Amino acid sequence: MDQQNNNLVHTRLTADFPELAHLSREDLEDLLADPAYFQAVFHTLPQVKLLYQGQADLGSANETIAKNNLAYQDELYRLRSETQEAFDQAKGLEARWKEIEKEQREVYQRFDQQFLLMRLRHATIAQDDLSEARANAFVQGASSDPDPVGLSGKDIDDFVKEFRELRKTYHKRVMWGERWAAGDVVWRDD
Repeated sequence: MDQQNNNLVHTRLTADFPELAHLSREDLEDLLADPAYFQAVFHTLPQVKLLYQGQADLGSANETIAKNNLAYQDELYRLRSETQEAFDQAKGLEARWKEIEKEQREVYQRFDQQFLLMRLRHATIAQDDLSEARANAFVQGASSDPDPVGLSGKDIDDFVKEFRELRKTYHKRVMWGERWAAGDVVWRDD
């Protein structure tokens, strides 16, 4: 039975590792017991030699790739530096763009429909106040003068002409405000 077991082990071993078929059972036991002997036999196996050769080829290929990469190192550092400068410049321009947009919004705000309507309403009120103040000044100036002859026809004509212009401007502004409120004023955005 021991002989049959020996052949069975020997058969499995020779099937997996035919290179070891020539070794006796004592040699195989020595192989397991002595690490130096195991290493010597192990490194003579064709699979191991192929593995080491593949490893050496890969190491050589990696070394070649590393040398090629090192050849590009200076160029890559230069490109990295240029890219960083371009990025910094772009960020600076982006910040400047935001400043310009803010300035532009402030400038265009004066031409915004709501802002212009507000200015028209304020100007209308100011024009009304101005014409009324001028009329009151004329009336008070005429009433404070005990001599009714003190106002000449020219003074009255000048006042009427000035007052008419002030009221004409006021009524134009009122008319534009009413048209605007009715939706008859159209603003183009070009």
